[in-house]
Amino acid sequence: MKKTVLCSALLACLSATAQAAPVQAVPSFTQESEELARLPGGGWLTLDKHGLRLFNAAGQEQDRIAVRAKQLDTRIDGNRVLAVFLEADTQRPLPVSVDVQAGKLVKLAPFPVPTFSVEASCLYRDAQQLAHLFLIGKDGQAEQWVMQGEQRSLVRKLALPPHAKHCRVDDGARRLLVSEANMGVWAYDAESEGMGKREVVALRKPYGQLDGGAGALAVLPGGVAVLDGKAEKLHLVAHQEGKWTAQPAQAVALNVRKGDSQLALDKDSLLLRGKNGWQARPLKWNGKAETVPAVAIIAPQAQTEPMARQGDAADDPAIWLSSDPANARILGTNKKQGLLVYDLQGKQTQLLEVGRLNNVDVRQNIQLNGNKVDLAVATQRDDNSMMLFTINADGVVAEAGRFPTGLKSIYGMCLYQPASGGVQAFINDKDGTFQQYKIEMSGLSGGKFSATLLRSFKVATQPEGCVADDANARLFLGEETRGIWTTSTDAAKPDSLTMVLPVGAQLTADVEGMAIYRQPGSKADSGYLIVSSQGDSSYVVLDAQAPYKVRGRFKVGFNLPAGIDGTSETDGLDVTSANLGGAYAQGMLVIQDGYKRLPDGPQNFKYVAWGDVAKALKLD
Repeated sequence: MKKTVLCSALLACLSATAQAAPVQAVPSFTQESEELARLPGGGWLTLDKHGLRLFNAAGQEQDRIAVRAKQLDTRIDGNRVLAVFLEADTQRPLPVSVDVQAGKLVKLAPFPVPTFSVEASCLYRDAQQLAHLFLIGKDGQAEQWVMQGEQRSLVRKLALPPHAKHCRVDDGARRLLVSEANMGVWAYDAESEGMGKREVVALRKPYGQLDGGAGALAVLPGGVAVLDGKAEKLHLVAHQEGKWTAQPAQAVALNVRKGDSQLALDKDSLLLRGKNGWQARPLKWNGKAETVPAVAIIAPQAQTEPMARQGDAADDPAIWLSSDPANARILGTNKKQGLLVYDLQGKQTQLLEVGRLNNVDVRQNIQLNGNKVDLAVATQRDDNSMMLFTINADGVVAEAGRFPTGLKSIYGMCLYQPASGGVQAFINDKDGTFQQYKIEMSGLSGGKFSATLLRSFKVATQPEGCVADDANARLFLGEETRGIWTTSTDAAKPDSLTMVLPVGAQLTADVEGMAIYRQPGSKADSGYLIVSSQGDSSYVVLDAQAPYKVRGRFKVGFNLPAGIDGTSETDGLDVTSANLGGAYAQGMLVIQDGYKRLPDGPQNFKYVAWGDVAKALKLD
């Protein structure tokens, strides 16, 4: 799909000379319209008291939808245009497909009637090319919806400024701009994943340069045009080097009506509706498009049932494999409750309320004192202990022991299964301390477990995620604000830490969950390290051996037919290369989701097919 981007980054401002720009003619057939949009090929889409009307470049009306309506916004895709407006009586949003070549307006499935009075609405096209609609109420209630085909889904509810009468979205920058009538303009993240942030764009005096608050908006390349609330000034605000900078105001006689005027764009001209209809004013505005770097987006296949606790609860998953692939289990920690177990459909099969668990890891077929066992180990933050669990052949998890660590603020962990047998655990503390333990079992079946400290070492700042490469006896660990390190897993032959990938262009702090993907039977010098780049809600895939070449990055987006949202601000993840059947024939990646949307709810874990990752990143 083609994506029309109207926004760009670094700007040269409008000429500083406060002279009246020449008024250009706008076709007479548009003059009765309250809102309008220019179309590919020179045509027009207008909204007036007769309804939505489609004109070609010669001014001939080609089609019409008779309706009392307001709040028109559009998105262009080649010769097709998506338009959305609100039916005035019901305030129900109605999307329309505009076929420019055929000259036809086709009504699409409407959105539900809002549960609040809508004052402003605007469209957003995300990186998946999905169309979103923001609805904003007079009292600050707001919702974000997404559409695909006939599907209309509520993504999240928002709290936005009251008395917002205008909004527009800069798709390239993924930025929602909201005009608060008596105060000013605010910028929000248009992306639904994550907590988001709010920035001041322009405020009324004495806090800023607006005389009477903010009116209509128009997205400009790397900035925004704002009509002053008193209607006699057009303010231009640029977004440069992460800051909003007011440009010289166009202090000319705009001849517009206070409070209900509109703005629109037409190539290099700004269209402004005044007392005598529409007028066009040229803009001397240049710069490059302000865009977020492109990254592969992969849809999840399934998700777990949400946590039983609100807020920051879910943290780290681990995968247990059954002799029957369909009976595999996902263990997940709940930082406010304990350990949860899920099946491959995401249904919860167990809950062990054992306290505030943080990280968990699993190893199977461990030889301990003549016994073969499957074990899970987790960090327990209530008493700074290491908790041990057994997993039987049916995937049932049971507590098997707790071992004090002496740490003050226990945090992350991972397991290591040496080629010589047995199992070891790496535990870390928020102060950077790592401890390596050997786990043993006394007696025969049903014997007691013990843990012996083998060594300690430390990194400079807070760590959490780690993973042991059993085949190569290497430990990968994440120092959250600095990057990924590696060292030997051999406690008797420790080596110095070596930087694998620092925080930078490809990895954004915090560095979080880690896992290694390696095909069964493949060589030890193969495999991929997958790391959660929490700061930009992406995942980095790199070779699990030197020189640790980065193979790519991806994000997890919507799977609307399945009703599943993407992932954001991920803490923990795990991966397996085992054939679990169906979409997971090449394995499965399990990812903690920091913000569950579609709609809002408690956190959970998402299941991603490794085959989709391999295809998107062109992995071997």
